[in-house]
Amino acid sequence: MSGSSVSGEHVAQFRAEGYAVVRGVFAPQEVAAMAAAFDRLHARALAGGRSWRDRNVFFCMAEEAGAGSLLRYAQWTAWLEPDLELVRRDLRLLAILEPLIGRDIKQIINQLHWKPPGTRAEFGFHQDSRSRRPREAYRDLASSYVQTGIAVDPQRRENGAVVVVPGSHRLGELPFDADRPSMKEAMDTEDLARLGIDPASAVTLELEPGDIALWHVHTLHGSGPNTSRIDRRFYINGYVTAANCERGEWAFQDGQPCPLEGEHSLVHYEELYTKPGPMFVD
Repeated sequence: MSGSSVSGEHVAQFRAEGYAVVRGVFAPQEVAAMAAAFDRLHARALAGGRSWRDRNVFFCMAEEAGAGSLLRYAQWTAWLEPDLELVRRDLRLLAILEPLIGRDIKQIINQLHWKPPGTRAEFGFHQDSRSRRPREAYRDLASSYVQTGIAVDPQRRENGAVVVVPGSHRLGELPFDADRPSMKEAMDTEDLARLGIDPASAVTLELEPGDIALWHVHTLHGSGPNTSRIDRRFYINGYVTAANCERGEWAFQDGQPCPLEGEHSLVHYEELYTKPGPMFVD
C-alpha cells in the first residue's frame, strides 16, 4: 500500500467514534523487519536485567511471578533501531495523519509494548490526555493529537489487544485517580461503570500484523493480560500538530519525513539535560 492509496475512510470513523483501524498498511516483510528489531531490543533489555535510561531511550523492566524479569515497554528505541526509525516517519503514516493534524507534525510517543504469553502486563482504562504534562506545553488537545499503534503480532482479546470505548472522546477529560497509574492497574470494566459508561460498549481492536489502529487523546482505552500462546507486540507512535506542542521530535515538516539525528529533544523526561544517563533506574 502506498501513502496515496490510504482511502481516507478512517477520518470519518476517527471523528465519530474516537478511533479507527487502517488495514494492511505494512507488508509482511516490513512487519518481519519490525519484529526482528523488537527481538534485538528485547535481548538487549534482558541482558541489562534492570530498567535503564539513556536520554530519551528508556527500557522499563518488571518482575512477574512465574515469569521472572520482563520487558514491559521501551521508549524511543527508534534511536537504536534504523528499521523502527524509518517506520515512525513513513509516508503512509503521513497519509493517515495529514487529514487529522496537518503536514507539520511532531512526535511525542515512540514505544514498543511487549506481552509474552501467560503474562499480565495490563493497562487499566485511561485517556492519553492524562500523560500530556506539563499541560502548558500541549495545546488544543482535542484536535491536535493522534496516537497510532502498528500490530507486529496478531492482536486479540486473548493476547491483550487494545480495548476502546467508542465515542468516549466526546466526554472530554475525565476525573481519574492520580494515585492509580494505568500501567499499574488491571483493565477492569468496573472503572467504566464508575464513570457512568456501559462496559458492554467497549470494543476490542482485533488487528492483523501490518494493520494500524489510531485513537483520540480523550478516547478511553486499556489492554488486558496475555492468556494466549503467542506474543503481543505493538509499535506505538504518537503525533501532534507541531504548532500546538512545545516538545517532541519532528516527524514531518511540510509533509517531508524528518529523521532522528543530533541531540535528543525534550519530550517527557524532564531531567534530559541534567541527568541524561546512561544509567540504571530503580
